[in-house]
Amino acid sequence: IKYVVVSSGVVSGLGKSVAASSIDVVLKACSLRVTFIKIGLFFSLVPTEFLVMQYFVHTDFTYPYLNIDAATVSPDERGEVFVLDDGSEVHMDLGDYERFLDVELTEDNNITSGKIYQAPNCLLSVINKERRGDYLGKTVQIVPHITDEIQERVKHVALIPVDGREGPPDVCIIELGGTIGDIESRPFIEALSQLSCIAGPKNFCLVHVSLVPVINVVGEQKTKPTQNSVRCLRELGLPLNLLACRSATPLTKNVKEKLSQFCNVPVECIITLYDVPNTSDVPSLLKDQKDHEAILKMLGIARLAMEPKLDEWVNKTRACEQFHVPAVRIAIVGEHSHISNAYHSVLEAICHASLACQRRIVVDWVPASDVDQEAANKSPDAHDMAWSLLKGADGILVPGGFGHVEGKILAAKYARENNVPYLGICLGMQVAIIEVTRSILGLNDANSREFDAGTRHPCLILMPESSETQMRVGTKRTFFRTMDCKAARLYGNAEYVDERQRHRYEVNPHMIDELESAGVKFVGMDITGERMEILELPSHPYFVGAQFHPEFKSRPGKPSPLFMGLIAASSGQIDAESTSLDDLENRPIPIPVMSTSSPTGYPRGLEDGLFGLQNSEAALAH
Repeated sequence: IKYVVVSSGVVSGLGKSVAASSIDVVLKACSLRVTFIKIGLFFSLVPTEFLVMQYFVHTDFTYPYLNIDAATVSPDERGEVFVLDDGSEVHMDLGDYERFLDVELTEDNNITSGKIYQAPNCLLSVINKERRGDYLGKTVQIVPHITDEIQERVKHVALIPVDGREGPPDVCIIELGGTIGDIESRPFIEALSQLSCIAGPKNFCLVHVSLVPVINVVGEQKTKPTQNSVRCLRELGLPLNLLACRSATPLTKNVKEKLSQFCNVPVECIITLYDVPNTSDVPSLLKDQKDHEAILKMLGIARLAMEPKLDEWVNKTRACEQFHVPAVRIAIVGEHSHISNAYHSVLEAICHASLACQRRIVVDWVPASDVDQEAANKSPDAHDMAWSLLKGADGILVPGGFGHVEGKILAAKYARENNVPYLGICLGMQVAIIEVTRSILGLNDANSREFDAGTRHPCLILMPESSETQMRVGTKRTFFRTMDCKAARLYGNAEYVDERQRHRYEVNPHMIDELESAGVKFVGMDITGERMEILELPSHPYFVGAQFHPEFKSRPGKPSPLFMGLIAASSGQIDAESTSLDDLENRPIPIPVMSTSSPTGYPRGLEDGLFGLQNSEAALAH
C-alpha cells in the first residue's frame, strides 16, 4: 500500500482538505484506487473566510481530542454530528468524504484518540490491553504503545477498499489535521514518522500545505512562515516531499526558488494553491502543475498510471458557473443559525437538489429563538426580522435539533396555514406533530415527553429501546403504507427506503388515529408497522416530515428525493396535485459551489450564480 499524507502549517483553515480531495481526484483519474482514513476527531471551527475550502475533503488525522466519537459533542463546538450506515456518529468531514467520492464509509474509517486509548467493547484499545495484561507487565507509554496502536490501525484500515471492488486499494490518503507543532497531535506525528521509515521512501509521500502571505504594506509574498513550518515538520521527523503553497496569487519564480533553497525541496515539487473562484477548479490546478507526476514518481508507480483525464470534471465546473435562473428562498429555522457547520449536510442536500431542479437558492437563516412569541417582548427587532424572513420564504425547512421548540412549532404552523412548502427533519417532523395536535385537535398543552415530561397529552414519547443516552441510530428501513403519496412518488414508487436515523422519541402510537383524523397522513412506517417515519398533509402543496435524516445520503449526482421535492415545490415545479420529478431526473448535475462567509458573523445563504450562500438586505441587517 502507498501512503500520501497531507499536513499543514502556519495557520489552520488553509484548505488542506481541498488539497487532499483534489489529489484523490487526480490520482483516480490516473486509474488508481484510493482509500481514506480519518484519525483524530475534530477540526476547530475555522474563520468564515476559509469555509469555502471545506467542501472538497478527504482523509483526516484531525486534532486528536479524547472523545471516542462525536455523539456527545455539541454542534456549537465542532459542527454537525454525521451518521454512517453502521450507526457510527462521526465528525462532519466524513460526510464530505462520502458525498464527494460517492462511497459508503464505516466506523473503521474514523480512528479517534478515544478509540486508541480506551473504547467500550474495543479489545484493541491500549488501556483495555493493559488491563488484560497483554503487555506482560511492561510500563505502558506513549512510545511505543500508543504510536504502535496508531500504526496498526492505519495499516489495517488502509487495506479496506471503499469503492465496492475486491482487493486492496493502491493508495491511502491521510490528512494530518491541525497545524504542525500542535501538542495534541504529537503521538500521531511520531506514529507517522515511524510509519514512513517502515513503509520506505517509495511507499510514503508527504504533502505539506503552507501559507505564503502577502503583507499589504510591503506588497510581496513572504516565505518565512513556510520556512519555519517546514523546519518544525522536519524536527518532528516527517520527511517533506511536496510543498503546496496557499496564496492569494500564483507564486513568482523568485519565491519558488527561495522556498526550494531554504526548504530543501526541488522547484518542480513546489506547487501553488492560489485563490480560485470555485474550489472544484483545484484538481485542474494540480494537474496543470504536474502534481500527480511528482507524487507518482515518489511512490514509484509512474509507469503504472495513466495520464489523468479531467474533461468531465472541468465540464461540470463550467456548467455550474454558467447556470443562472431566478432564485428560490428557503428559510432554515434552527437553534444553531449562527454556525453553518451545524447544518452542513442540510446545506449540501439543498445544493444537490437545487442543481437537479436547476434553481439558484437563497438561504435565510432564521433563529428559532427569535420566532418564539417570547422574543417579541425581549428582542422585538430580532423577532420582527425573523418573521420578515419567514414570511418572505418560498419554502421552510426545520432541521434536526434539540431546543427552541416553540419557535419551530410556530414556523410549522405558518407553513401549514399559508400553504408554504415545508420539510421537517427529525425534530422538524416532531414539531409539526405537536403543532397539529395543538391547533387542530385543540389539545393546547400537547407536547413531547422530551420537553415536558408531565404533559397530559404526549404526542411524542421515548422509544422503548431508547434511553436518555441511547439513540436509534444508523440506517433503518422505512416502508411506504401507500403509493398514493408525495414521498413514495419522489422515491420512484419504491416499496421501501433505507435512510439514516438519529433520535430517541417517536410519535405516540396511541395518538396516530387522532392525528390522521386531523388531516395528517402517515405514509411511512418501520418494519413493525407501529413506528411512524414519514408524514404528509395531502391537501398541502408540500408539507412533509421525516423522522430520518435524508440529508446524510444526498449526493451531488443523486440528490435526496425529499429535498428535491422541497425545492421543486418552492419553485412551482410541483404542486399538491402533481409530484412527478421524472423531467428533473435526466438533467445534468454539475458540481456545487459553496460559500459561507458573512460580514454579519451569520452563515451566509446561497449566492454567486448557481449555489452560494446569499443574504438579503434584511438578513444582513439582522
